[in-house]
Amino acid sequence: MRRRRYDVVVIGAGTAGLVAGVRLAELGAEVCVVAKGVGSTHLAPGTIDVLGYAPQRVDSPSAALAALAAERPDHPYALIGVDTVSAAADWFIATAARGALPGYNYVGSLDRNLLLPTAVGALKPSALVPETFAAGDSRLLGRVAVVGTPRLRDFHPSLCAENLRAAGIDASAISIEIETDRADTSTLGLAHRFDDPAWRAAFSARLAPLIKGADHVALPAMLGLADPHGVLGELESRLGRRVFEIPTLPPSVPGMRLFEILRQALLAAGGRLALGAGVVSHARDGERIVSVEAATAGSPTRYEAGAFVLASGGFHSGAITLDSHWAAHEQVLGLELRGVPGVDEERFVPGYFDEQPLARAGVAVDSELRATGTPNVFVAGASLPGSASWREGSGEGIALASGYRAAGRVAAELGERVAA
Repeated sequence: MRRRRYDVVVIGAGTAGLVAGVRLAELGAEVCVVAKGVGSTHLAPGTIDVLGYAPQRVDSPSAALAALAAERPDHPYALIGVDTVSAAADWFIATAARGALPGYNYVGSLDRNLLLPTAVGALKPSALVPETFAAGDSRLLGRVAVVGTPRLRDFHPSLCAENLRAAGIDASAISIEIETDRADTSTLGLAHRFDDPAWRAAFSARLAPLIKGADHVALPAMLGLADPHGVLGELESRLGRRVFEIPTLPPSVPGMRLFEILRQALLAAGGRLALGAGVVSHARDGERIVSVEAATAGSPTRYEAGAFVLASGGFHSGAITLDSHWAAHEQVLGLELRGVPGVDEERFVPGYFDEQPLARAGVAVDSELRATGTPNVFVAGASLPGSASWREGSGEGIALASGYRAAGRVAAELGERVAA
């Protein structure tokens, strides 16, 4: 068995895990992020939704966070602290600006949510968004041409435009044929096409005559993987209109860009990333975790560390499960859970969109995000209890802020060699 020794091992390579890894490496820790796969970034739209609903739609996350924390002291934002959420947002914007995709910035703030169209034309509040989304803020829109192609089966411009009109936006649908050697395609395949300057020039030339009267052009989120900033600028120049992306079903091109930004930031800061390294067991010395074993190619690898950050997710990722007796378990490190209804209490209610009693379950932590009963494990992201992120529109905000907060706490405890 191979052995690796680090100051910190982060388990999980979603937004929370990567943020924790980057921040720890920046603070001087020897850190390795281990994960069986890439996490949620490739599925999510690539926006950082800090707080969208509480329960009504939130215009200003910064104004609403303090009230939420006071109302729900068990909520992750109450534990993290509003000031830390703001600091994490500023850090993320700066990290993206100097990241792997030149010119591709994240814009926005916690002061005001942007209202962005979804693939079906609903308006969704988001705090920090890729620059390729920014012109889609509904408060700025005039006449919008929503562009799609029959080859892309998961995006229907007529449906999106119809619902935008119902929301009071002057929107029309345009369908354009795209030459491809497949009967259908995905936004990922088309993103690779947009990375080709000749292809996108030809696309712009075909689209320009079709968008008369529009001052904004909406496209599925597919404006390149290598240089989305350049693709956006070129399209706006050739079309003479503001252009923005609308997120679609996975695979998420903006989510892949986000992953690449954080991955490259981790490596640039001296951290390591081990994908295909699903944790299968762990070893303890008393209350402390001393190592985890991962099923890596060739032979298992034992990762030893003084501290660990658990960012493996919750029920959706399979990191927390229910057994045949309806008992909940944290699968990676066997940690204590909080927020699980008792054996005689309801776990689910019939209404699909109602508050589900089990939705706020997660790993039990203290005010510093330290796992209960395991003093050298800190918890971040969807592993935390207390939120109903899909109802709140808070998942990526919690991931960012808790990863940032957990990294700071670990760094502080590692001592003088690692600056807190």
